[in-house]
Amino acid sequence: MKIERLGTDKIRIFLTFDDLTERGIKKDDMWREVPKVHELFSEMMEQAYSEVGFDASGPLAVEVFALPAQGMVVIVTRSRNAEPDEDRFEDEDGYEMEVTLEHSDIIAYAFRDLEDLIRMAKVIQPHAGNDGTLYSYKDRWVLLFDTPEVDEDEPKIQALIAILSEYGEATSVTQAVLDEYGKKVIERDAVNVLCTHFG
Repeated sequence: MKIERLGTDKIRIFLTFDDLTERGIKKDDMWREVPKVHELFSEMMEQAYSEVGFDASGPLAVEVFALPAQGMVVIVTRSRNAEPDEDRFEDEDGYEMEVTLEHSDIIAYAFRDLEDLIRMAKVIQPHAGNDGTLYSYKDRWVLLFDTPEVDEDEPKIQALIAILSEYGEATSVTQAVLDEYGKKVIERDAVNVLCTHFG
């Protein structure tokens, strides 16, 4: 579980599927009202307070984004002057939340070293096809794959993720953040371009 402060009233939490499995939570449970999910949310809020000083009192807007095979991004925003809302509910720990659930088709992996990125590109080329966008962001290389309407259990996607995981690490940074704060290095067909230039 990684927690990052995005502002005074906003944090981002990245949960890997290992984080969920350790707590006996399946991905589909995040869309249901189950006690384990409430326990996980309480644990996240306690950790957010101890690590970044985020006080979760008052109404909260919670956005959950499922990322294919990487995990989930949970963005929690504390509302200062929220009006009572029918879509809000209070859980047993007293958190008043409005929850939004979304699914993302983006696979994003970060690489610290250009050499690791190039080695990965050579191995992944048969699996990646003509896809991939490469960004430079916060002293890292971030490779993004858009996999619209592809089943994440499909062997091709599993192979892609297995290779990416060997050389880099899953990242929760969104394409919108990369477009605004990062630098687009290779707009399309990034894997083939890397292999052509560094082959």
